[in-house]
Amino acid sequence: MRSPQGREIEIKLHVPDLRAMRRTLAHLGAQAHGRIFESNTLYDTSDSRLRTSGRLIRLRVETRTNTRTTRASAPSRVVLTYKAPIVGRTKPRTSRRYKEREETEVEVANSADLARILAGLGLRPGFRYEKFRTKYTMKNLPRLELDLDETPAGIFLELEGPPRQIDRAARLLGYSRSDYECRSYAELHREYCQCRKIIATHMIFDT
Repeated sequence: MRSPQGREIEIKLHVPDLRAMRRTLAHLGAQAHGRIFESNTLYDTSDSRLRTSGRLIRLRVETRTNTRTTRASAPSRVVLTYKAPIVGRTKPRTSRRYKEREETEVEVANSADLARILAGLGLRPGFRYEKFRTKYTMKNLPRLELDLDETPAGIFLELEGPPRQIDRAARLLGYSRSDYECRSYAELHREYCQCRKIIATHMIFDT
């Protein structure tokens, strides 16, 4: 959920127990809006110019699902996203507890056609990551989006919206500001692999 100016403000919270978190969200009156499978691909130049400048181009294919076995069905949505540091800064702002970036998204009709366009612009696919995401909203925090992400590197709850509503939701869920995580899924995946002494490639589920 972006601000009217297209600014993304978010944090992640590590979730040690998925079922317990679902129960807590239900107890707080959070409403779930369906579970989807996401396949994400980041695109960059051959010399990683976007990544080193704090920018990102992502192609996301979403498939509505209830189980992992249905993820090969027809996608319900294809989204192209561009993220960049806030104007006047050289990197995403993470020094004040929250990750803040400019964000622009557009829904497209066909992921294969768009991939060819990106290739024609000199961009090539790089890091791929998958997750199952369940979106939640809370009536008493109307501008906040809560995304419960099941990933190969662990379970995370992403809170996106105004900082005050992020803080309030985190407190209600039993977290403190010291629990706020601002790293990307690529960074979390690398740490996950390093801790287990395995080679970090793409963050995808075993088939």
